[in-house]
Amino acid sequence: MDGDAISPKKLIMKKDTIVKSVVDKYKQRSEVGIKKYNKTMDRDDLSLLDWLTHLQEELMDATLYVEKLKQEFKKK
Repeated sequence: MDGDAISPKKLIMKKDTIVKSVVDKYKQRSEVGIKKYNKTMDRDDLSLLDWLTHLQEELMDATLYVEKLKQEFKKK
């Protein structure tokens, strides 16, 4: 089976532009958050329940964005 192995040199990966775009957006979002709140995600002043509440609120916002876009799409 060793003869079937592909050498690392042959595994030349193309850059995934979608992943790069998302990573860049995460970096930008982090910069905005640091400037706005003077905090990073490394903060330790929130409890588990606080973090879950933040997540819940963000997901609730996301459902509103989805609904808005669905309604806009139906108009066309």
